[in-house]
Amino acid sequence: MRIENEPAYVLHARPWRETSLLVEVLAENHGRLGLVARGVQGPKKQVLRAALQPLQHIRLEAVQRGELAQLVSAEALDAAPRLAGEAMLAAFYINELVMRLAPRQDPHGGLYRVYAETRSRLDGIDPLAWTLRRFERDLLESLGSGFDLTEDGDGLAVDPAARYQIDPEQGPRRLLSDRGRDERSSAATGSALLALAADRQPEADDLASLRLALRSVLSHHLGGRGLKSWEMLGELGRLKRPGPAKP
Repeated sequence: MRIENEPAYVLHARPWRETSLLVEVLAENHGRLGLVARGVQGPKKQVLRAALQPLQHIRLEAVQRGELAQLVSAEALDAAPRLAGEAMLAAFYINELVMRLAPRQDPHGGLYRVYAETRSRLDGIDPLAWTLRRFERDLLESLGSGFDLTEDGDGLAVDPAARYQIDPEQGPRRLLSDRGRDERSSAATGSALLALAADRQPEADDLASLRLALRSVLSHHLGGRGLKSWEMLGELGRLKRPGPAKP
């Protein structure tokens, strides 16, 4: 099968053999694709190599044979956002999530749009935490694993004053008041869930409560095998924390 004039975002690229690259992209009409880009080393291929950097928006042509497609050509459609520090780490995180959760050659039209919107927000004015929580919500929805954030698993309206853990299959489950501190610390506030459902940025404490609650859902879909970006984020947090690091 020949793929022509296909818009895509580059997720990852790594060297393969002496002169080639293995590239992962999220394509608009074909979903996640694995590409072999042959003979891209050398000064004459500098423009092509630049087009195959992560976050780059490209138009490609390829020939699909088996699991990997042979890249025929690629051109950049815009300039990838120039990110540094935590924004770059956030970009690595969203790319890793897509590569781990989106099956190859299985188009999810909504995911391409979600990725494009998130990419444009990474160097915007919104807090990175809010950008990432919105992406996690929309990623799960695009892959058919989303849930209603306004009702709990029993069909009751989410209470803004309560705390909820998120069951990967049933959605929010209200946390009983006698639960331990560890369980409460990994539960989202009801007000945070309602804000996320309405696409309205919650207050800082509520926003922070969403991180671990959504991570438990993602961990379930990842099969219990974590992400490298989670390890990097944890290490960054330890480096920032004053005093001796906690284990």
